[in-house]
Amino acid sequence: MKNIELASFDDFLHLARRQPEPQQLLFVFTRNELPEGHTPEQAEHYKAGQGGHLAPVVCVDKAPHEIGGFSAFVEEADGNIDDWAVFFVAALPGVANREPTPLAVEEALDRMVESVRIGQVGTYLAFDRSGAPLQFASVN
Repeated sequence: MKNIELASFDDFLHLARRQPEPQQLLFVFTRNELPEGHTPEQAEHYKAGQGGHLAPVVCVDKAPHEIGGFSAFVEEADGNIDDWAVFFVAALPGVANREPTPLAVEEALDRMVESVRIGQVGTYLAFDRSGAPLQFASVN
């Protein structure tokens, strides 16, 4: 499989629409928050625009054809989600030219929300509010 360079969310959407099997796109929107039990030092860094963690606030699934493009997608998100910062996305393919079942979508979204909650995001694409892809580094 060749590597594909994605420069924007719209690149991802275009790719999802070209897949041979029907796709259901899974989204987890997050906001930046201070962790429970944070220290005063962490609070100071957070006030300065540094630190915090990405906490899941909303998850949703959509077929690629239901999204007109990044601008429309963000407008819809802004109308339904307060103060989101980053969203994670994955594609769940169908089988034998059938869309994924509602149960498969629900289970995949549950796993995805939990993965994001614990910071295991390496298998998902992430985009910021401008539609730019993000990469996260491991901190040991």
